[in-house]
Amino acid sequence: MKRSHAIEHKPARRAHWRTAWPGVTAIARDWATGDGLLWLHLMKTVGAGLLALCIAMRLDLPQPRIAMTTVFVLMQPQSGMVLAKSFYRILGTIVGAIAALTLGALFVQQPELHIARDDCMGERVYRGGGPASAFQVVRFRSRGLYGRADRCSQCDDTPGPVSRGPHTRRRSDGWDRLLGCGERLIFPQRSSLALLRALETRYRDFTSFAADVLSGQVRRGEFERCFAGLVDEIVGFEATRIFATFDDPAMRSRNHQLGRLNNEFMDACARLHALHQLRKRIHASDAAAIMPAINPFFHELAGLLASPRGSPADVSHLTAELRRFQASLPPAVRKARSRQEQITSEALADFDTAAELLYRFVYEWTRYCTTYVALAQRKPRTQQRDANRYVCVTNRFAVAFTFVRSATAMAIAASFWIATAWPGGGLAVIGAALTCALTSTAPDAPKMAVQMALGAALATLAGYLFTCYVYSSIDGFPLLCLTLVLVLALGAYMAARKRTAGLGVGFSVFFCLLAAPDNVTSFAPDLLINNGLALIATVLMAALVLTVVFPADMRWLTKRIMADLRAQAVLACRGERSGLNTRFQSGMHDLGSQLRMLLTRHARRRRYALRWMLATIEIGHAVIDLRNEAAHTAYVQTLHPGWSAAIGHLLEDLAQLFERPDAQALNRALTSVRSVSWIVQDVLSVVRADPDKRHDAQRMLSCLHFIRTALLDKDAPFASR
Repeated sequence: MKRSHAIEHKPARRAHWRTAWPGVTAIARDWATGDGLLWLHLMKTVGAGLLALCIAMRLDLPQPRIAMTTVFVLMQPQSGMVLAKSFYRILGTIVGAIAALTLGALFVQQPELHIARDDCMGERVYRGGGPASAFQVVRFRSRGLYGRADRCSQCDDTPGPVSRGPHTRRRSDGWDRLLGCGERLIFPQRSSLALLRALETRYRDFTSFAADVLSGQVRRGEFERCFAGLVDEIVGFEATRIFATFDDPAMRSRNHQLGRLNNEFMDACARLHALHQLRKRIHASDAAAIMPAINPFFHELAGLLASPRGSPADVSHLTAELRRFQASLPPAVRKARSRQEQITSEALADFDTAAELLYRFVYEWTRYCTTYVALAQRKPRTQQRDANRYVCVTNRFAVAFTFVRSATAMAIAASFWIATAWPGGGLAVIGAALTCALTSTAPDAPKMAVQMALGAALATLAGYLFTCYVYSSIDGFPLLCLTLVLVLALGAYMAARKRTAGLGVGFSVFFCLLAAPDNVTSFAPDLLINNGLALIATVLMAALVLTVVFPADMRWLTKRIMADLRAQAVLACRGERSGLNTRFQSGMHDLGSQLRMLLTRHARRRRYALRWMLATIEIGHAVIDLRNEAAHTAYVQTLHPGWSAAIGHLLEDLAQLFERPDAQALNRALTSVRSVSWIVQDVLSVVRADPDKRHDAQRMLSCLHFIRTALLDKDAPFASR
């Protein structure tokens, strides 16, 4: 008789591992795409900082800590962001070095004039970076301001006449900074991959959101929040697209296709918003009885969009289904319309407008899906070069305001430095410039500045411990790296978290600036504490300037940006038609995102700005549609001599309404819409036998009816003026 085995058979154990292996791989995949990316970012940041320190020491540069500081100033999770930030910082360093030599030669005995000219030159650099192609990119381009101020404020330890020595030190510091800019390409996490993942996520999220909107499952407040999130996503996508061109040649070659994809997404968002607004108005009016006739088409389309998947095959299948739905929609709508009896002309106009908007939404989303599939499958680019370039609109007052705010903080620090001959005054000016640059586009700049001050305090404490007890007890560069890993990783970890970003940035940058080792290390705790107190004081002073003297959410500034927002509707009425839709859409989304960022702490003013943004989008988009239809129907002028004049009066009245909104301007606009609608109705009665011309007139009537309902909407901001 064979003895029974006391242990489990190997095949059974192998089967157990085979069943458990999928769960293990799923957990590992989730970790790799979540926390794993964070740990990779920490490893790269710390490794790059130590490598920059090593190379700078091997090259015998006088201040290797500057190279390490630059690494932490540039730290970003994606390589495209690092390259973009490094590129603009290198430019700022070169310009700053040239300016430092120039100003040092011109104002060698006049420190006051030296600092004044420094601020004026910083204005030119910052104003050059203001009108960037996306508001996020301003953050990277404005590093020129910090690099410029840093170069010009590194004079002697006393604010007296400029000597010869600091000029050679500035040149060496420039090499330290350029070295720090080139150390972040190890294990790159490409922005292009993040861009493709964002495209897939955006497709799934928007398709599900559109299905919920069409089926009536989204309430008004929820829709406004989701739509505002789409606005921020469009602007963020444009910034990521620019970053991706820095690290991926394929993305540079498909940059035009990506731009067209973003424009088509903006058009689809505008159509969905118009549909939602019209349905809301129909439900609130006497024409609600018409909804049962149009709801089946909404529900059918919602069924097609339900449960989306982002693979190219699934999107291709959905595109084919949307084309079939689009082809079957006009005859089905005509059949449903013919069954409507004893309904008012207003309800009939609502029905026609809803059907037209539904058709246009399907058309826009089909275009987006087609471009999405072509991009995912890497199909050859089309040679069509339509005007689809994203146009950034940044208020000049906002740019000038940011410069004045930064110059004021730097001037206060420099004046105190000159008046007291404080040895740490030069570092205080650098801290003020760095704080203003890093918080220039933060949603809550004072909060981030206070966090940076706390980070500077922690950095001073850690620097004191390292200077007094750690550096004197170690021997050799490997042991130095081991002692620095923990503190550098802690700062990078805090900087990677949203709630502690300012604390982490302040700790990392100021620790490197205060206590990172040089080739000739200075064991001077009193100097370190003095410099640390200078940084803490100047960062707190900058936070006070950001909070009290020049708060970014001042009413006059938000009113200026609001006026620019309304000016986009004026552009839709008066602008040149070529590329008008892209200029209008991109300007609207850019300004809307800026307003949302400035008004994070003011819920009521933020809702008011959102209402203006939504009203401007829907009326401006309808005006562009009307102008395009009118341009293709020149025969209307022969049928009605007053057509061109009526259209001109309508566009001018709408432009004046958005320039100076009041009750009289609203009444004039409504009168003009009514007059043009009567003309189109007369033309429709004449051309009814011609299907093409009849469809042209019906489309224009739909645009006019939508504009009229938007002007009469009780929730529109016109009534609150």
